[in-house]
Amino acid sequence: MDWDNLRYFLELARSGTLQSAARRLEVDHTTVARRIQALEKQVGSPLFSREADGHRLTEAGRRLQPQVEAMEGAFRAVESAAPTSHEGLSGVVRIGATEGFGTIVLAPQLALFAGRHPKLLIDLLAMPRLVHLSRREADIVISLERPARGPVLVTKLTDYTLRLYASKKYLAKHQPIKAREDLRGHTFISYVDDLLFSKELQYLDELYKPDAFALRSTSVLAQYEATSAGAGIAVLPAFIAGRDKSLRRVLPDQPQAQFTRSFWMSMPAETKHLARMRAVWDFLRQTADMQKDVLLPE
Repeated sequence: MDWDNLRYFLELARSGTLQSAARRLEVDHTTVARRIQALEKQVGSPLFSREADGHRLTEAGRRLQPQVEAMEGAFRAVESAAPTSHEGLSGVVRIGATEGFGTIVLAPQLALFAGRHPKLLIDLLAMPRLVHLSRREADIVISLERPARGPVLVTKLTDYTLRLYASKKYLAKHQPIKAREDLRGHTFISYVDDLLFSKELQYLDELYKPDAFALRSTSVLAQYEATSAGAGIAVLPAFIAGRDKSLRRVLPDQPQAQFTRSFWMSMPAETKHLARMRAVWDFLRQTADMQKDVLLPE
């Protein structure tokens, strides 16, 4: 039985769509479909049901998946032990991270790291949503919540600070804010409540229920830009807003106006022996440690 056909089967089982599997395998989606058809002909049974939102495993497919995953694990062990694996890091590592952390903190450092390893390709998914490890959307995921279950390697990457900010322009147009009660009547910038991808983003529930919003957005970078433009008050990560000299902290002496959240890093346990995965994992931990002063300012 052709191992490539099985590899394509596994990627489609994890991603759920031909397009996603094709991106991961760096081929055209018709190639994935052709490989699946060839495998189904070999096993004599449909492995997927074609639905409107993608491909779902049939009973035959569900029986086959753990066996193919065992083969994948054995293949990766052989790959890792091969002499060529010690000639340098190579292959693709896809990292999923929250939009602000991925863009501001990780992107510059990962670009430098990849530059030192010409055969290594880093894909950074810096997105205002949860990137799913279980769906194989990424090889390493940095999330706001610790993964609840599954055969994954997990570590707490770092804590980070968020504070209440407004622009000097906005503050100059309004009465001084000296206590939480003074927030009444002010305009806020925040997330779209029903599109929050994590309960950890519900900062304002702990501080003050706004009377009005200038803007609500799924993007923390959009919130930052609106705050910097003088549109209102927002809770922003210090590693983003602390760099902007046009912004000022609101209620800087009030503990209620400062928040601490955590980033968790995870990857499938089956890939931890791969040299490129170990190297990127360790580099991400080093990056978080080196950026402590930015992530957790005094």
